[in-house]
Parts: sequence; C-alpha cells; structure tokens
Amino acid sequence: MESFAPKTSSKQKKERLLDQELVEKAKAGELRAFEELMNKYERKVYGIAYRMTGNRQEAEEVLQETFLSVYKALSRFKGKSSFSTWLYRVAVNAALMRLRKKRVDTVSLDEPLISDDGDRLKRQVVDWTTPEELVERKRLMEVISDAIDSLPETYRAIILLRDREGLSNSEVARILKTSVPAVKSRLHRARMHLRDRLGEHLSFKERRAKVKNA
Repeated sequence: MESFAPKTSSKQKKERLLDQELVEKAKAGELRAFEELMNKYERKVYGIAYRMTGNRQEAEEVLQETFLSVYKALSRFKGKSSFSTWLYRVAVNAALMRLRKKRVDTVSLDEPLISDDGDRLKRQVVDWTTPEELVERKRLMEVISDAIDSLPETYRAIILLRDREGLSNSEVARILKTSVPAVKSRLHRARMHLRDRLGEHLSFKERRAKVKNA
C-alpha cells in the first residue's frame, strides 16, 4: 500500500526548503520573498487554472485570487505540507468554485463511467475533418486538450496535477482532500477516457489511410 507521505527527490527537498525559507521571510514582512514565490509558481498556477476553466480571463482571475488568498492566509501556514501542495490546493479550489458557479455541463458518454461518489465521465463528439498530414500533431494535441476539458472538474484536476505537474498520488490526495485509493480510481478512469478519445482519433486516421490507398 502506498504511503500517504509523498516521496521526494533531493532536488524536491531543496526546493521545499527554499520555499520554506521564502515563506518565513514573507511572514516576517519581506514582500520581495513573496514576490519570489509568485514568480516561481505563477506559470504553473495559471496553467492549472486555464486547463481547469478553459478560459484565459477566468484563469487570470483564479491566479489573482489564489495568490491573494495565500498571502492573506500565509501567517496560518504551518508547513505540514509543502508550500506548493498548499498553493495548488488553493488554486484548484478557486477554479472549482468558479466552475460550480457557472454549472458548466460536460458531454455524454455512450457508457458513462461512474465513481463511488457519483462523478460521471462523458464522451464528446469531435469533428475529424482535417485532411492535411502536416497539422496532425497539432490536431492530436487538440484531441487531448478537448478530452481533458470534457472531464468532470475533479477528474480534470487529478489528471493535471498527477500527469502534467508530476505530483504523487499522495500529494494529489492532500490537495484534493481525499484518499489515495480515490485518487488512483479517478486517475484510472480519467486515463481510460483519454485513451478512448485518442483511440477514436487513431481509428479515424487508419480508416482515412485505407480510403486513400484503395
């Protein structure tokens, strides 16, 4: 069974110590220290926010809300988790709040995947009309992006944190305040959904190639 404590490399340990040092300086009133933390993580936070919301303006607002909330609560940060874990948790929560307020509907799957808490994965119809082989790589990235966007918010967050940011199951569980088994289950379902969408794309390519060579 996986330990709930995240496994960290020597580089990650150094980064965590550096973050702790900057946090302590920021707590003491050194604004430059907090600016360093912002500069270090703003791209990652923005990336998560954008992939979660699918909207640049919303992502900018989530970014601002995240660092404002973190700055206000900095004095209460005890360092039980890493600063980055805490920061990502705030960012994901801010993005989820916006999505829930908007009540954005996802698309339906032929056979919905339902988790033990009732979350549903849904299938989205994609137009495979691009004929040029030169844009295939770009199209593939669009397919993956669309597939991630079609995931329910919690699954989307897990995919982004686990596969894109490279966090461990334990760290993702801490951020989303759930169990490691729940993270593994949702991650598996999300990956299956992405493979299904990628499989549809590859099948279309094969059919198109057969037609051209017939």
